[in-house]
Amino acid sequence: MELQGSHAVVTGGASGIGAALVRRLAGAGVSRIVVADIDGDAAQAVAAEVGGLGLKVDVGHEEEIAGLVDSAEAVYGPVDLFCSNAGIAGPYGGPEVTDADWQRTWEINVMAHIWAARRLLPGMLERRSGHINSTASAAGLLANPGLMPYSVTKHAAVAVAEWLAITYGGPDSGVGFSCFCPQGVATPMLETWREEDPSSRLASASGDTISADEAAEALVRGIAEDRFLILSHAEVQTYMQRKVADNERWLGGMQRFQAQIDQARAEAAGS
Repeated sequence: MELQGSHAVVTGGASGIGAALVRRLAGAGVSRIVVADIDGDAAQAVAAEVGGLGLKVDVGHEEEIAGLVDSAEAVYGPVDLFCSNAGIAGPYGGPEVTDADWQRTWEINVMAHIWAARRLLPGMLERRSGHINSTASAAGLLANPGLMPYSVTKHAAVAVAEWLAITYGGPDSGVGFSCFCPQGVATPMLETWREEDPSSRLASASGDTISADEAAEALVRGIAEDRFLILSHAEVQTYMQRKVADNERWLGGMQRFQAQIDQARAEAAGS
């Protein structure tokens, strides 16, 4: 994708990977940037750094995503690049997690990508140009011990992006799709998880924790190169290959890893 002079929208852009992405896109020549976040003041602050537009948006509601696209296009014209980056960790646990918590995690981590595509695709396909990027997670390719809603919704986010690419991303459509699956990134979401659950440090220790700037660099490079699956950690590719090559062995290893996490949680609770 040609980034120079383009119009980009970044959700979840007030902090973490989103804020770093906004700055990196500006550095790559994107001239019109809309920063959307549930924290409107922080979104405006980040947008001011790059001369863009900051908006308060809750991506867990379809009408707010539609309003975001309408506002962005009213100010800057058609959206060239939409980075559906906003996401939440959701609660710890599995089937016992309440329906309300499952639903909120589902709406933000999955439906937000669908709602964005619903609003953007008609115009992009008609213009035969545009790119939709979805931030999922390495958990969407592998698994995340302890966080069932997060793992499930991130798997679904990967599937949504793949389906869109298969259906609308052919060589003649002019529309591109990409899915970003980072592993450990130093963001407020990761730090909150680690503070609330000490055993999470073990769960997130399967690779280096990189900075948000490093993650954004990998993401922008992947978009510029028109790659669908964009990784921030090379080891994720290895883990995926092991999972496919011998799924039973991979599951056994993950079960042992889960046992270590359970022990760490028990020790933390007893201290």
